[in-house]
Amino acid sequence: MENPEIIIKLTPDEALVLSDWLERVQMTDLVRLVDDAAVWAPLHRIAGTLDKSLPGIFSADYAERLEAARRRLGPALDDASGDHEAAGP
Repeated sequence: MENPEIIIKLTPDEALVLSDWLERVQMTDLVRLVDDAAVWAPLHRIAGTLDKSLPGIFSADYAERLEAARRRLGPALDDASGDHEAAGP
């Protein structure tokens, strides 16, 4: 393997929303959601990296920032088709 690491780039909104989701997943029954224990290590690594990269997660207005990011990332209200395949995987 030439490149030993994989680099994933996220916008600040994507990182904030993903960080929140990962935190909630880790606080639930992770075994029920993730049935392969080998997946836990990368999930925890991603969550830890996001936590270190997002100082705003500890700010007093975190909930407002998170909600604003969700609105910006969510589908437009007039997008009734639900077709998001054009964005790619």
